[in-house]
Amino acid sequence: MNFKKVWMVPTFATLAVFASACGGGGEESSGSGSEESSGSGSGSEESSGSEESSGEEGNGGSGDIAIDGSSTVFPIMEAVSEEFQQEHGNIEAPVGVSGSGGGFERFIAGETDLSNASRPIEQEEEDALEEAGIEYTELELAYDGLTVAVNPENDFVDNLTFEELSQIFADGSDAQNWSDIRDSWPDEPIDIYAPGTDSGTYDFFSEEVLEEGDVSREAQLSEDDNVLVNGVAGSQNAIGFFGYAYYAENQDSLKAVPIVPQEGGDEGIEPSQETINDQSYPLSRPLFTYVKNESLQENEDVVEYVRFLNDNAGDLAEEVGYVAAPEEVYEENTQKIDEVVNE
Repeated sequence: MNFKKVWMVPTFATLAVFASACGGGGEESSGSGSEESSGSGSGSEESSGSEESSGEEGNGGSGDIAIDGSSTVFPIMEAVSEEFQQEHGNIEAPVGVSGSGGGFERFIAGETDLSNASRPIEQEEEDALEEAGIEYTELELAYDGLTVAVNPENDFVDNLTFEELSQIFADGSDAQNWSDIRDSWPDEPIDIYAPGTDSGTYDFFSEEVLEEGDVSREAQLSEDDNVLVNGVAGSQNAIGFFGYAYYAENQDSLKAVPIVPQEGGDEGIEPSQETINDQSYPLSRPLFTYVKNESLQENEDVVEYVRFLNDNAGDLAEEVGYVAAPEEVYEENTQKIDEVVNE
């Protein structure tokens, strides 16, 4: 089965159905909100069931596993849940996409069993989990290369340095037109697309490129990477960034920009499975999920799912356009899972 076709377009349809059913507000509009429902097989009833199943007393064998977080990690987890449910038809594991930050908010609130992230957990999130009495286990799933892309009709951007990326994306930058970046480029406005502030991809870009700064207020932000893909594909002067899998699935309507390494040189390196795997691509990064220890200790469904996830994450990551982690990473994950389950 080609999972790359599963998670792209249906996201919009599911979001529309959820929005229609739930209306505008909602108790979780600040963090998870309607985006939670954009996982496989999700809907208003199923989303509600997932929240009920992951409260203080665990899932109680209800068959639902609550998962939320990064839209970058979503394609991997969606593929895992699809395969898992084929073998365990009575266990439902829909995947939400609140963004890494939004997913951690729900994780801290005790609403989810797994929280996906395209960046490591931050200290303030660790502190909040400790205060809430929630212990967790970090599992590395795969590698991604944050991809900077322009419209395929853009014939002048052949590479970008970190400094130029900062000029384009940083809030407060004086650069408004492409000619402000390089004199030889057109005097046309730069149309910027970027992940929302709850996204781990936003955080990674902020840290690695913007020196902890914010993305321009002129940028069009979205937690849904499909919105960013469509924005760049639909505007000749556009530029945006998102996970490599979203580029790999849409190469006909996007042009990946080679990035010049920070240590210098004139040659940009284009994202590919090879350059991400050997970490030569300057914006390579690991992808994670965080599992609540209580769920592993008290819910056999979660144990089954997490073991299945670890056994299949590498292959399914490759299937949806990412890069599998080295085998020793999955072996280390197995040890972590066993330690928690056997406590």
